[in-house]
This record gives sequence, structure tokens and C-alpha cells, in this order.
Amino acid sequence: MKSDIEIARAGKIKPIGEIASTIGIPADAILNYGPTKAKVSMEFIDSIKKKERGKLILVTAMTPTPAGEGKTTTTVGLGDGLNAIGKKAIICLREPSLGPSFGMKGGAAGGGYAQVIPMEDINLHFTGDFHAIGAAHNLLSAMIDNHIYWGNELGIDVRRIAWKRVIDMNDRALRQITAALGGPGNGYPREAGFDITVASEVMAILCLAMDLEDLERRLGNIVIGYTRDKVAITAKQLNAHGAMTVLLKDALMPNLVQTLENNPAFVHGGPFANIAHGCNTVLATDTALRLGDYVVTEAGFGADLGAEKFFDIKCRKAGLAPAAAVIVATVRALKMHGGVAKDDLGKENVSAVEAGLANLGRHIKNVQKFGVPVVVGVNNFTTDTPAEFEAVKKYCAELGVDAVLCTHWAEGSKGTKELAEKVVALAESGSAKFAPLYEDSVSLWDKVKTIATSIYDASDITAEKAVRDQLKAFEDAGYGKFPICMAKTQYSFSTDPSLKGAPSNHIVAIREVRLSAGAEFIVVVTGDIMTMPGLPKVPAANTIKLENGLVQGLF
Repeated sequence: MKSDIEIARAGKIKPIGEIASTIGIPADAILNYGPTKAKVSMEFIDSIKKKERGKLILVTAMTPTPAGEGKTTTTVGLGDGLNAIGKKAIICLREPSLGPSFGMKGGAAGGGYAQVIPMEDINLHFTGDFHAIGAAHNLLSAMIDNHIYWGNELGIDVRRIAWKRVIDMNDRALRQITAALGGPGNGYPREAGFDITVASEVMAILCLAMDLEDLERRLGNIVIGYTRDKVAITAKQLNAHGAMTVLLKDALMPNLVQTLENNPAFVHGGPFANIAHGCNTVLATDTALRLGDYVVTEAGFGADLGAEKFFDIKCRKAGLAPAAAVIVATVRALKMHGGVAKDDLGKENVSAVEAGLANLGRHIKNVQKFGVPVVVGVNNFTTDTPAEFEAVKKYCAELGVDAVLCTHWAEGSKGTKELAEKVVALAESGSAKFAPLYEDSVSLWDKVKTIATSIYDASDITAEKAVRDQLKAFEDAGYGKFPICMAKTQYSFSTDPSLKGAPSNHIVAIREVRLSAGAEFIVVVTGDIMTMPGLPKVPAANTIKLENGLVQGLF
């Protein structure tokens, strides 16, 4: 079998203008980044704002394991499958980060015969959006230290600066640093640090902004730190938001590419799902909904993280109402949740599948709590057996949900036609009654508790007095109506990544809380979650290279 990059390179890619024309985007509305990538102009997006939206389909997943689930691959495969059965479907994905691409996870352009292309570009620099986000973020960082250097008129307390710098790379050495060493000419020495670009609030803001005016407003509302009297200081007070918007004006325009089957795909924005809200941009999703009958999008990691944030943050803020959801599962992952070691996953083990199904079952019930109908897509691996799939199908049937075997990795749209038909039936049934999990008016503490008890099946939440006081301070400052963005391990319903399956009655301990005033949510940090990952012992970068001018080793 060819590698993903070999399959992508062999694809018959069409000029991006041809792809744009299939969904009604005229040539003068696209800004070409070479022959195969383009941005869609804001003027065109504004001109279609009053068009009726199509149906939104969310692709989410069971709790991820090292065995792999293939959520992005399934998203691409489903989009191709919908087009294959005669529906006008558009795919919306996040952009990959260089950190995972050169680290352990790899890229995020799908796989096999269900990919978005050009795969190399998308997984690397693409159209430069992440570089623009990093530049805008670091411009604000520079302006903070510059303001302090030239007299600190706003009275910023250097001990209470909340704004770090960012870089789009996994680099643990930068998590905590001392800045401005070298004498008075270099500024005032202070503790600082770096986050990965995808954890930046600027990334979250770009992904939630509806237009340039909204983008600038949100950037101005960023709280960068506090005075000695604990009065918040914003980017607007530093006069940074205008220049930041200038750096982001092109990045805000959605990126249009295509699948291997030459169907349209918007790939735009890329916040992590365990430390941010894990969805592509509102602007790309809304634009696609105005242009297509069906829009297939994904939310990062398992449904406890990605889907919950998609529903409670993105859909709440953008007025979106999903018509159906697909939960991706694999027999291999189910066996891992059932206690099987990774090296033994190739052997048939129906009892382990049955033991692991509790994890899938909880995700099904959780998505249904939002009033969204569900179908399970079982991403097929060659080692799966008919008996193992039948165990999944039987279990799902007992919950009133269909489970469909999907072979898109090997067969493209042919392998998702049945899934596409099931999705259309659900979406057209009108059974969706979407509603977020909690109301805006609920206290911040109770919002966190609702997520923990309803979605994670925890018995309670806990936090030190300082954290409780901080949540109360956020409410007193007018941020109490914000939704919650949980920062939690993706590997378990609990905050302990070693607890597989469907753990219950655990306690969710809140380590710290952070205000994202521009993104308009509160980040609640649990467990050992970090906003700057490190590289593994053997990173993917070790095998990525050029051969005869072509990229090799990227996956």
C-alpha cells in the first residue's frame, strides 16, 4: 500500500478556480496561492450572508488511543460520500500545526484515499495563516514590554502579565524563561514563557470572529495582565489591536482546497481541542453553509472535548444548529479501552471489544444530550473481523443508533456511501433539537460542574480557594456569561489519562482558570495539561526530508 503522501502526490488535482466554480464562487472572488490553493474574499463572503444555510454535520469520535481513530479521514470520506450520492457537500477542517507535524501525531489532512490536497502544503506552511497569528500575538508581546520600558504609563504589574509569546513548534525548553536580561537597555527582567501558536488566544479569536470589525473588537478586549491593584489591562489600552488586525486581515479569509476526489474543502484555523476549543473557523463554516446543501466538519479529539466545545462554544456563539453527528470508532481503539495492549490489537478479541464499548456508549449518550441525532462510523482496519464489527453493531442497535462499516481509507467515497445515506436520513428527518448544555446565566462554577458531571460522569469538581476566588472575580468583572473551555487530557473521560473505558464517580480537580476576554470564554485547566508540548524521543522530524525536490516522511 502506498503511503499517504504518495497517494496524495498521485492524485489528479484540479486548478482551484474550477473547484470554486462548482460551489458558486466566481474567479474574481478568490485570491490564488499558486494553482491549487486560494483564499475567498471578504467581499464575496459579505455578499452571501443572507443566503439560507445548508445542513451542518459534525464528525466527532470516541476517546482517542494510540491505535488511532481516523476522525479527519472520516470527515473527508463522508464529504466525498455525500457528493457521490448526489449531494452538494463541502468539508470544513482545521489547519494542521507544525508542532504535531514534526512531533508525534503527524499532520491533519486525512489519510489513504480520503485526503485533502495538496497534502504537503496543508501540513506545512499552507497560506501562512499560523505565521500571521504568531506575528500578531508576538507584536502584542513586544508592545507590552515596550510600554513598560518607556515608563509604564498604564502601571502594568510585571508580576501579573498574563500574555506569553508563541511559536508554532513543540519546544519544552521555552515553557518558562526569563526575558529582558542584559542590562537596562534591554528592558526590565521578568519571568516569561512561550505557548504553542495553536494555544494562542489570537488563534481562538480568529476562529470565532465573524468579520474584520468583530476581529478587531475581540483583539482589543484581550486582557494582557493587571496593575498592582489588580485592574485589568487590555490590548486596546496599548493601542495594539489595530496593527494586530492588519497582520490578520488576510488570515481571516477562509482557505479553499480540494479532496482527492476533487470536492471542495475549506481548511481554516486550528486551535487545539484539549487546551482550546478545537474547531475550524466560524467564518469558513458559515461560508460553506451558504454555498452547500451539506457541510461536514470535525471537532478535535473525543466528543467529551471537541464535540462539547463545538456545541457549547462555537454553535452558541455563531448561532449554528447541527442536523446530525457522526461518532467515529475503531475496533482497535475499542479493544484498547477493553484492556488489550497495542501490540495485541491484530488478534480477534470480541470480549475486549464488548468491554470497550462502554466508552463509545457514553459518547453516544453525551452527544444526544445536546439534542443531536447520532450515527456511528466504524473506521475499518484490515485486522478487524466480522465478529468484532457485529459486536459494535449490536451494541449500538441496543442504544437505538446505527453503526456503519466505513472503508474510505482504502476505497474513498465508495467506502462511505452507506454512511452518507444514513447521515442524510438523519438530517432530513428533522429530529435534531439542538440546545447547549447550560445557559449563559449559570454561574461559572456551575457551568464547570455541569460539564464534569454530565459529560465526564464525574461525581464532583474541586478547586483551591484561590481558583474559586478568581472565578468570582471574573463574574464581578462582567465575564460571568462566558462559556467554559475545558483544558483536559484527551485520553480519558477523567483527568487521569491512564483511566480508559468509561470511568465514573471521579473528581475533576481544577488547577487554574484563565480569562480569554477576546475569545469570550473561560479556560479551566485540569490535570497536567500544558500549553507548550514537547517533542517525543523520536520525533517525526527525524524522518522528514527532501528527495529529488519532493517532501518525504510527512504523514
